[in-house]
Amino acid sequence: RRAHWTRRMVAENMLGAADLIWPVFVVEGVNRREPVSSMPSVERLSCDLLLAAVEDAVALGIPAIAIFPFVEPHLKSPQCDEALNPDNLICRAVRAVKTRHPEVGVICDVGLDPFNSDGHDGLVENGRILNDETVEVLCRQAIIQPRAGCDVVAPSGMMDGRVGAIRR
Repeated sequence: RRAHWTRRMVAENMLGAADLIWPVFVVEGVNRREPVSSMPSVERLSCDLLLAAVEDAVALGIPAIAIFPFVEPHLKSPQCDEALNPDNLICRAVRAVKTRHPEVGVICDVGLDPFNSDGHDGLVENGRILNDETVEVLCRQAIIQPRAGCDVVAPSGMMDGRVGAIRR
């Protein structure tokens, strides 16, 4: 271990709360808490309860959260219109968190699957996913979320060219 690179390569690694991002799941309502059936011990929280959870994250030294919305079925559509609503659940959650805790980093998923009545992460026409049209909507979504206070947009879908288009 005489070379500097080998000492760096085998050095001890430390993982602490300051290295974590806490994924949080939000749902419409007030004082509402519901289990996420596919993730034992994980719950969706209404925005008021989300603020209390963020208090816990701050107390633990966790610097950032990633917010994922549960979109009510009546708000879903094939065009994913609710994704572009500046007052949708995720934008309201972001604004609430940033108002109470401006120091907490907020990360938002840029993806259409929560908003799509078809369940796809892209716009669908005649059984075909429309890549370019989907990328256009994702770009618009990636502007709406930071306007609400989101610090980092995280595109999660598999549309070709989405990251470059969002960056532009």
